[in-house]
Amino acid sequence: MNYVMAALQLHMQGNDTVILKARGRAISHAVDVAEITRNRFLTEFEVKNIEIGTEVVENENRKSNVSAISITLGKKS
Repeated sequence: MNYVMAALQLHMQGNDTVILKARGRAISHAVDVAEITRNRFLTEFEVKNIEIGTEVVENENRKSNVSAISITLGKKS
């Protein structure tokens, strides 16, 4: 719910779009936040764009490929 509240605050500050980004295991949380936000709180918002990809992350001199997602929510047209 903290991320949902953060998305609501961005909207209250006058933003017409909210972008949720996540990597790895947090992707499912980003999807949940997007759905809760647009179904319960910002019903005038819809999913405008979803981008998926892979990012290279370096941990302790070791490189790993990590899945990433970016979900853009915006006001309905």
